[in-house]
Amino acid sequence: MDDRFEIFLACAPGLEPVLLAEARAIWPDAAQVAGGVTITGGWSDVWRANLNLRGATRVLARIGSFRAMHLAQLDKRARKFDWAAVLRRDVPVRVDTTCRASRIYHAGAASQRIARAIAETLGAPVVDKGEAITIKARIEDDLVTISVDTSGDSLHKRGHKAAVSKAPMRETLAALFLRDCGFSGAEPVLDPMCGSGTFVIEAAEIAAGLQPGRTRDFAFQQLATADPAALATLRQPIPVRTPAARFYGSDRDAGAIRAASQNAQSAGVGGWCDFQTLPVSALERPEGPPGLVIVNPPYGARIGNKGPLFGLHAALGKTLLDKFGGWRVGIVTSEAGLARATGLPLLPPGPIVDHGGLKIRLHRTNPLP
Repeated sequence: MDDRFEIFLACAPGLEPVLLAEARAIWPDAAQVAGGVTITGGWSDVWRANLNLRGATRVLARIGSFRAMHLAQLDKRARKFDWAAVLRRDVPVRVDTTCRASRIYHAGAASQRIARAIAETLGAPVVDKGEAITIKARIEDDLVTISVDTSGDSLHKRGHKAAVSKAPMRETLAALFLRDCGFSGAEPVLDPMCGSGTFVIEAAEIAAGLQPGRTRDFAFQQLATADPAALATLRQPIPVRTPAARFYGSDRDAGAIRAASQNAQSAGVGGWCDFQTLPVSALERPEGPPGLVIVNPPYGARIGNKGPLFGLHAALGKTLLDKFGGWRVGIVTSEAGLARATGLPLLPPGPIVDHGGLKIRLHRTNPLP
């Protein structure tokens, strides 16, 4: 097995260019592919990607490949694969296979052959469910590519957000939408329908330079390639730096505000965030320079009857136009009609993004007049 290999950084389809921009800040040769970004590196790059990338949902290490035209050949070559170089015999393993344009077309049978090869050559227990290292086998044009999921839980699970509101925005999506709005950490951010505070907390963490994965565990810590001392060196102390701006969230639901405040404190950014309970109509512009208003308002597919939502969006747009001159706006919604109902001078919308079965888009503005 080579010291350097391909590493796949997965993200929500449609946001690959935004993740590419983030990845290239660390790996200049990163390349965009369908469903994510690829880089070339070693195990330290795998650890760094899991710890530092805010927009990636999962990091797969592509640890080898071989040709197989039929199941018997797959079985034979899987038994020759150097599983011990990556897997531990005392950690359970699960195998997930996809087949495309190959003579091996039965993904379930292929998974069974690979799983049996691992169990009988390495001695690691193979399971169908429960906590385990996931081996992903992709068979395409008779080429079997073996990857190991080094993340475990999806990377949107930062490890420090206990309270979740209804229809939450995933942290990885929030980070990519913030970046797509041009946010770099130097300006204030306000979410007038903040729910459990995802946009506000992500913005504060970005401004503080905090690692998104600083408080959670990863699957790669259970691999044979793990190096606890090296990982400890890569984990940064908190806080890293004090942001120059403040970050604001409001919501008419007092329970959501309590959750957002709790989450901000748990994330270590509570001192830089202000949360208050109030409706959109009572929203006031914070003192200081303009920044970014970003909001994931309720939309019909999420709550049912969307008729009253047009009035809510119109009220939001009027408040922003009346009080937030110089601020940019980002609205995430599945309903273009609701975005237009704000009356804001919207730019062409961003790409369609799959979010929990919903097709959402980011609608942006330039600085408001």
